[in-house]
Amino acid sequence: MVRVRFAPSPTGPLHMGGVRTALYNYLFAKKHNGTFVLRIEDTDQARYVPGAEEYIQKSLEWCGITPDEGPHAGGEYGPYRQSERKEIYREYADMLVEKGYAYYAFDTSEELEEMRDRAKKSGFPNWQYNSITRERMKNTLTLPEEEVQRRLKNNDPYVIRIKLPRDEEVKFEDIVRGWVSVNTKNMDDKVLFKSDGMPTYHLANIVDDYRMKITHVIRGEEWLPSAPLHVLLYRYLGLEDAQPAFAHLPLLLKPDGNGKLSKRDGDRLGFPVFPLEWHSQEGDVFSGYKENGYFPQAFVNMLAFLGWNPGTEQEIFSLDELVEAFDLKKVNKAGARFDFDKTKWFNQQYLRKLNDTKLATEIGHSLREKGIDLSDEKQLALVPMLKERAVFISDMLRDAEQFLNTPEDYDEKSVEKRFKGDARDHLKDFKSVLQSAVANTPSDYDEIIKTFLTERNLGFGKIGPGLRLALTGTMAGPALPEIIYMIGVEAAVTRIDKFINKFTD
Repeated sequence: MVRVRFAPSPTGPLHMGGVRTALYNYLFAKKHNGTFVLRIEDTDQARYVPGAEEYIQKSLEWCGITPDEGPHAGGEYGPYRQSERKEIYREYADMLVEKGYAYYAFDTSEELEEMRDRAKKSGFPNWQYNSITRERMKNTLTLPEEEVQRRLKNNDPYVIRIKLPRDEEVKFEDIVRGWVSVNTKNMDDKVLFKSDGMPTYHLANIVDDYRMKITHVIRGEEWLPSAPLHVLLYRYLGLEDAQPAFAHLPLLLKPDGNGKLSKRDGDRLGFPVFPLEWHSQEGDVFSGYKENGYFPQAFVNMLAFLGWNPGTEQEIFSLDELVEAFDLKKVNKAGARFDFDKTKWFNQQYLRKLNDTKLATEIGHSLREKGIDLSDEKQLALVPMLKERAVFISDMLRDAEQFLNTPEDYDEKSVEKRFKGDARDHLKDFKSVLQSAVANTPSDYDEIIKTFLTERNLGFGKIGPGLRLALTGTMAGPALPEIIYMIGVEAAVTRIDKFINKFTD
């Protein structure tokens, strides 16, 4: 049975790239009637941020990516926070030491920094603790057994490092990238167990994936360099038969394609990179897609296409449709460039698909809070007037307020350009016709305007611009018959009078 996990660290808000990783795991699990596990990897206590785990949970919930197992959902393979599994990992670290695949290292942070500085001055800026340099360091491979025992008895701080072979080719097959091969000459002896008694990611994720029976590890490209180490750990622990299949997802790139889209790029580039708004401990506020008016379905739909393509012309997918269509083999290797305009387009498509009656009720409620009370009939008529031009519900509210409220200011340049000559007299005449007209629908008002123009042998340009400016203050907005219907004849006449009086010499 397919079992996948999304394993974020609670070191800050969940980036949209993390949400995409969760989404692909979820889609793959559901496609194969499997299980989607949420695991919180909080072994790095120094970087732990209060509230981050709750933020992760709420973000997934908003997106509809519901874990089958996890800290809140429970499950038979818990606990699902690594900090609560602390006693498990030591057993595996000791096993590696006993088998000769790992060793104790007593080097202090000051000594390690000194070695890096010395190497840098000698022209080796990327010093690593590896199969060559470890021979000159303080560890169980170089120290006499008596000293090792003395240090352990004295509780001297130490870490446990993996002991990599000097020259071995490590190969594994990746579902997205095909065969990957890395020589251990290009790897270092990573720390597996820290001096604070906590495992590093490298050991903890292997142990947890094994014990939670994870069958597929679907994660970001940034973990690809670590995969050979993980392959070796499975081998050294005698768990080769339990090694999951790997799939490393492409990076999310900035809109210009220049580098990874990072957490810091957010508001700096003019768009959110987090699903929900985040308040940092320093008092900074970072915007979220939810608070910016995006539908969770549109956000998820957009994320799915950042690195994956169904191979058809279809772009709008429900979550169930994404499950049905998803295939890891259709995930691209190359980085996915983020397109914010396309993101807005997705939201626009979902807005257009919303039920008009439900949307009318929501908009009507918001307008009443702003002192604008419309009948149910007019609320419903308002939706198609605004829907096609809007990206967000807030756009519809803004546009509705613009013409439902009497304008206080006017587009002076448009007035100067469009309202001149005999336009004023024609607008006065139309006002008189409008006052005596009998009309109940936008079509009725449309007919009144057409009849007025026909009887006087006038083009629309003689009356339209001035009438629109009088009613809304701008040259934008719905069709004039719709505006008159929504505000009513009395309000329309009052606005025309106000406008004519203001711009009469």
